[in-house]
Amino acid sequence: MKIGGLQKFSLIDYPGEICAIVFTQGCNFRCPYCHNPELADPDLYEECIPEEEIFAFLKKRKGKLDAVSITGGEPTLQPDLIDFIKKIKTMGYLIKIDTNGSHPETLKTLIEDKLIDYVAMDVKAPLEKYQKITMSKTNPDLIKQSIKLIKKSRVPYEFRTTIVKSQLNEKDLLSISELVKNTRLYILQKFIPTKTVNPKFMDEKTYSDEEFDQFKKKIEKYVRSVIVR
Repeated sequence: MKIGGLQKFSLIDYPGEICAIVFTQGCNFRCPYCHNPELADPDLYEECIPEEEIFAFLKKRKGKLDAVSITGGEPTLQPDLIDFIKKIKTMGYLIKIDTNGSHPETLKTLIEDKLIDYVAMDVKAPLEKYQKITMSKTNPDLIKQSIKLIKKSRVPYEFRTTIVKSQLNEKDLLSISELVKNTRLYILQKFIPTKTVNPKFMDEKTYSDEEFDQFKKKIEKYVRSVIVR
């Protein structure tokens, strides 16, 4: 595993659980607004944290932490992700994974083998705008497959979209809502420019609170629950 970072404590990343966060290195998307450039841009990679260091930490924290959240970067790019998760599961931890949904075959294995207890998938854009928004050649059909797979699973889940005003309009958001229709939870994430893959996006804006309220009301017709954060 190429591990680019470890957050030892979080009360907000895994709903209802106290968790540590493992950040994997590497991503197949280049979303210009991404707030983890050091995990997405190879030119910014730092020295990886050895797996043994992660396991040693988790062993010491048994009874004080409930879960481990694995995020990125894009975790499903890691060839040894499944073995890594299996080792953590044997320690008694719940596992949450954050994914961009570009590798449904890996998600399928994680779900079928009961290796994950929560999954959060970023839905970047309407399918027809996916390659433009993510600056990648990812096949949008793979995204659709992952959404369907997650919705059909019995694993608690959420879908979420980070919203940059210049990238997504109301029509786009309603199109995404149709894509995740009847989902248990859809989260609209406000873009906050702290650091970005493309430095120019530090000057980009998100919508106002009033505009988010309007989006929320319209999206509520598509999904069971929608929140803004």
